[in-house]
Amino acid sequence: MDFSLALKVIIMGIVEGLTEFLPISSTGHLILAGSLLDFTGEKVKVFEIVIQAGAIFAVCWEYRQRIISLVTGLGSDIKAQRFALHVIVAFLPAAVLGLMFSKYIKAYLFKPVPVALAFILGGIFILWTERRHQRNAQIRAPHIDNLDDMRLIDALKIGLAQAFALIPGTSRSGASIIGGMWFGMSRKAATEFSFFLAIPTLLGATVYSLYKARNELSSADIPMFGLGTIAAFISAFFCVRWLLRYVSTHNFNAFAWYRIAFGCMILITAYTGVINWAE
Repeated sequence: MDFSLALKVIIMGIVEGLTEFLPISSTGHLILAGSLLDFTGEKVKVFEIVIQAGAIFAVCWEYRQRIISLVTGLGSDIKAQRFALHVIVAFLPAAVLGLMFSKYIKAYLFKPVPVALAFILGGIFILWTERRHQRNAQIRAPHIDNLDDMRLIDALKIGLAQAFALIPGTSRSGASIIGGMWFGMSRKAATEFSFFLAIPTLLGATVYSLYKARNELSSADIPMFGLGTIAAFISAFFCVRWLLRYVSTHNFNAFAWYRIAFGCMILITAYTGVINWAE
């Protein structure tokens, strides 16, 4: 792997790690970065999915004590069993719908206008949710301030919300976090559950993508995929820690306005032909 390719791989990994857990859609930013770097193609699409594992490893490291506690407590701890069940239930809607409709989504929605609309409408929805959340907070506190307070129905609702992220430009983390807030979770609890929900969701997508592309990849691709995964891990590690501090004192309005601006940028660049958003 030459220096030019290595630099592109590192940049893509950093973009993935910085955007995966923010409500701004990593997919849209990877398309932009790939287009600007002239780093596109079928193998790159697999690369963009596989390096999500790096971001997930960062979450696993950040929550390693809790994950170890959950795994060791599955045999006897009711709280651990209930939390694991909640994650599984929340994971299923996106997994099932993704398997059923992924071909149609790629064929009809992975185009500039649908992606831009997803960015813009998602931004508007975040602003609406934050306003509603603030208004409700003045009346009563969120009924789910801790992940132990969740019910099975809450997990299912968040899972259904995450399924909207199958629409390109929506943002998996944005859908699950804002969905959680909409259904009565505190901002911090919704963010933490989104992190845990990302583990089976993104690892499942990584394994499935590698399996589908198994005949197109070779051992020569290992350095590229490995370097991208490491870059994603490092940038996601710092992003996760920053986001946890951020949500304790800030709302998501800044991300909403960013999404709206980014969506407008997609429309402009697609219309002028500056960026090929279909790649």
